[in-house]
Amino acid sequence: MNNNRKSIKFIVLSGLMAAIYVVLTLPMAQFAFGPIQFRLAEVLTVIPAFSFAGIPGVTLGCFLANLLNPGNLGPIDIIGGTLATLIAGFLSTIIGKRNKYLSIIPPIVVNGIIVGAYLPFLLAEAGTKVTIPMVLISMLSVAASEAVLLIVLGIPFIIVINRTPKIKATLENL
Repeated sequence: MNNNRKSIKFIVLSGLMAAIYVVLTLPMAQFAFGPIQFRLAEVLTVIPAFSFAGIPGVTLGCFLANLLNPGNLGPIDIIGGTLATLIAGFLSTIIGKRNKYLSIIPPIVVNGIIVGAYLPFLLAEAGTKVTIPMVLISMLSVAASEAVLLIVLGIPFIIVINRTPKIKATLENL
């Protein structure tokens, strides 16, 4: 396949993933933002284990979802959440080269640490002092909700991709 055609497929896949991420996040915004984050779109974080095109896709999708969130938490969440997704995507790509199933670990750990660290400050009511235990609980909460989602839906998604040769080959050839 020539490079121009491959570049177009890369851009299309990334854009499609970003759009799917937003569509899977915003309708359930009340569950997608906050200390317990159930973002159905996070299942897409397994794609970077198969294709580098997954990184810009989920990163852009996260950015747009955080930006368009009806209860927007501001620039810290927009930038912080996007950065966490970008870092997790790169780590998932590296880990996914050896073991696709272990590629679920970076989104759990990175989101737990980064997003969990700043959320208490963004969600605290005025005059409430944020304590270290509050931050640690937030980190564990974000990581736990991400882990549940990726274990329950992410691993089966990896299995489906692995068992669908055409999809797997398409992803791996981008």
